[in-house]
Amino acid sequence: MSFSLVNNLASLDSQSRLSATSAKLNRTLQRLSSGLRINNSGDDAAGLAIANVFRNDIAKLSQGIRNANDGVSTLQIIDGGLATISTLLDRAMTLATQSASDTFTGDRNTLNNELQKVVAEISRQAQNIGLASNNATDPGWDRFAKTLNVFIGGGTTATSSNNSVTIDLSGVNVDAAGLGFATYSGGTYTSTIDISTQANATTAIQTIRTAVDTLGVVQGKVGAGQNNLAQAIDLATSQLTNFQAAESRIRDADIAAEASDLSRLTILQQAGVAALAQANQSNQAVLSLLR
Repeated sequence: MSFSLVNNLASLDSQSRLSATSAKLNRTLQRLSSGLRINNSGDDAAGLAIANVFRNDIAKLSQGIRNANDGVSTLQIIDGGLATISTLLDRAMTLATQSASDTFTGDRNTLNNELQKVVAEISRQAQNIGLASNNATDPGWDRFAKTLNVFIGGGTTATSSNNSVTIDLSGVNVDAAGLGFATYSGGTYTSTIDISTQANATTAIQTIRTAVDTLGVVQGKVGAGQNNLAQAIDLATSQLTNFQAAESRIRDADIAAEASDLSRLTILQQAGVAALAQANQSNQAVLSLLR
C-alpha cells in the first residue's frame, strides 16, 4: 500500500460519494416539500411533456364545465320566462272563453282591455328573456333567438364538432308577434287579436290555442337543451377526473417512497460525513514515517 501527501484518494472518493448522496437527498426533500415528483425538466423531461398536455386538457375541460353551467343557467332563465308566458296564455284563454259565451252579460270591452294588457305583458316577458322580435334600438330583445353553441371541449381536436352542445333557438320568437297576436314593425306592435265581440272571441280562442302549441315547441327545445348540457357536464366531469388522475400519476410524488428514501439518504449522508472525516485523518499516519 502506498502513501501520498499530495493526493488523498480516499478523501476524494468520499467527497464524490457524499456529494451524490447530498444531491439525491436535496431532490427528495424538494419532492416532499412540493408534493411533486417532477419539479423541473431535468427530473423527467418526457414525463413533464406528457403531464403538461394533460394539465392543458384539464384547464380546457374545467372552463368548459363552467361554460356548460352558464348555459344551463341561461336556459333556466329562459325557461322561467316561458313558464310565465304560458300562465299568461292561460289567462288569455280564460278571457276569450268568457267573451265567447252567449251567457256573458258584462262588458266585453273590459275583457278585451285586459286581454290587450296580457298580450303586452307577453311581449315584455319575451323581450326580457331575449326571444322577442328584433329591435334595432334594443338588440337585446332577440339576443338568444339564434343557434347557441356552448363550447365544452373533450374532443380529439380543437375543431371537433363534439366539443360543443348546440341549442337551436334560431328564429324563435314568443312575443305577441311570434305567437300570432299582433304584427310588429319598427319597434311597434299592432292588437290583431280582439275579443270585444263574441265572434272575435271565438276566433281568438283558436289563435290562443295555436300560440300554446307554438310555445310548447319552444319549451321543448329549451328543455332538451338543458338535458343535453347536463349530460355533457357529466361526461366532461368524468373526463376531467381521468385527466387529473393521469397527470397525478406522472407529476405527483409517491410520498411513502420519498419518505423511505429520506431516511435512507439521511443515514448515508451521515455515514459519508463520518467516512470523509476518517479519510481526511488518514494522511496523519504518513507523518509517523517522517519522525
